Amino acid sequence: MGKGSVSGGDNRDMYLQLSVTVLAAFCRVPDIAASKEMVLKIPLILEIMPEVSGSPVLEECYEFLYLVITSYEDGATVFYESGGMKVLASQMSYLPDGSHMMELAMKIIQSILSRLSQDVVTDTYVSELSMMVATVARQFALLHNSLKFEALHLLSEIFSSKYSKPLCDALCAMVGNNWPDHMRAGIAAILQNRVEPAEKLHALILAEFVMSIMGEGWLLGQPNLPDLPNSIPADRCFLLVLESARVEVAVLLNDLAYLKYEASKDTSTTAETILLKQRNVAIAFSLVERIIKLTSTMDEVEGSIIGERTLIKVINGLNETINVVLEYLQDAKEHGQKKGNDLLASVRVVGSYLAETPNACKEKVRELLDYMLTIEGEDEPSPFHSISFLLPMMCQITMDIEGCEALISSGGYKAVAECLIKFIGPSGDVDGDDSCTYLACDTILNLLLKKEQMRFRMDESTFIDLLKALGYWAGNANDLSVIIMASSICALIFDYTSEETLLNHPNFDNSSLHNLYKIIARSLASCKQDMSDMVREETDLLEIVTSGFSRWAHRFPRLREAAEST
Repeated sequence: MGKGSVSGGDNRDMYLQLSVTVLAAFCRVPDIAASKEMVLKIPLILEIMPEVSGSPVLEECYEFLYLVITSYEDGATVFYESGGMKVLASQMSYLPDGSHMMELAMKIIQSILSRLSQDVVTDTYVSELSMMVATVARQFALLHNSLKFEALHLLSEIFSSKYSKPLCDALCAMVGNNWPDHMRAGIAAILQNRVEPAEKLHALILAEFVMSIMGEGWLLGQPNLPDLPNSIPADRCFLLVLESARVEVAVLLNDLAYLKYEASKDTSTTAETILLKQRNVAIAFSLVERIIKLTSTMDEVEGSIIGERTLIKVINGLNETINVVLEYLQDAKEHGQKKGNDLLASVRVVGSYLAETPNACKEKVRELLDYMLTIEGEDEPSPFHSISFLLPMMCQITMDIEGCEALISSGGYKAVAECLIKFIGPSGDVDGDDSCTYLACDTILNLLLKKEQMRFRMDESTFIDLLKALGYWAGNANDLSVIIMASSICALIFDYTSEETLLNHPNFDNSSLHNLYKIIARSLASCKQDMSDMVREETDLLEIVTSGFSRWAHRFPRLREAAEST
């Protein structure tokens, strides 16, 4: 088929329509669609498609492309290399919603992405793919037939790819496009209706990826979509995602517990099922964490969008979810399980919630605290991340005696000290962010400040390692807040020991002691100088250093000399 030399525009159009119609009809026979002759016509069909926009022949073009691409092994490659993505992107937004052409266009995209690696597509056509996603999102919101689910599956497949980051950036840069509102409306429609659990899981996966682009606030908002006749309440999607994630967590954790502890462990099918459910529960956990984050900042960010009744629903839903997770951890403890990414993810979601409400599920949390602090990820040689996840909660509960006693009885203070040493010590094999480092410091401080009331004494091996790490961290620091924080902890630990005892310890040397003396002397000197704003902010910590110095200076003669000469 060529463009021909038939005279007259009408005759040419008729000839063109007839030719494409015949080709499309032939391609309904799989062997013909899979022939090389048909594949070679893909560039020609793509060339004429812009010219026949709005003509009945356009639908025949889409049908031809779909049949050939899905039948011929290299059909997707020929389509891609012939600029098919540009043609499709330029036309999709003008196709009638829910039309057969729209359905074919979506199936073509799905076929291209299944046959070509998405990194290849996004590398060259990220802008075009973002336009297609926006159009598919509109179908996802507006339609109420099987095509809605096709849109859901396609969007889920696109966003689930590990190569979706450039696409996310392109979507974020699309100013004035309604795709986030369309996504919200479509997800809410799936979650609020009676559909298969697998479809709801797809919708939750999609919600997680949209939030990774737009932030948690996307869950809330009154969409301005004139093409949706029934307005959606601002909190509808928020509540639906919470409730669906809550149900998903309960079902998946119950399934995992059965598969891990009761079902036959000898089959590869069981192992594969466990991995799949672990991936799915990670998505549900991520959604719960995002809802926790959004709820904690709701008053600041969203104003009065969420009423008191809704907030109570959210808190009750989160409490119920965390209780289910704690029961899963209790089950794992009883079966002697301490290693696994699902267990670590469980500790993370519990830690996220307790960071905002440290006394939630109080009895159960304190009963499981010692166990949670021993949990390791699949590739971790020792517990570390589990301790980091629980640091915000441990820091807050140690503000009172009861919390300190709970941490001491669980052995948690040693876990926190070891975590801090890994963050700041010379042999630390992890990079901790400042927030975790200071949370660990504050937790240790809280314990040490109440040591007399609790008759608590830190064991020697722990405080020796901690002193060395603090000296290394602050010894060459220029940040005065680091120096003062390290000095205040040292000042409280020095109540346990003396200069002579430290120097006689086999794991402590002059260099380590020199580092400690240097930072304490600098802290004491800062008290005598005109106070900068930074020093004023650290007044409480400096008070710990100065009062400590007055208690034990006689046991540290070299430090006393250094301080007096400063």
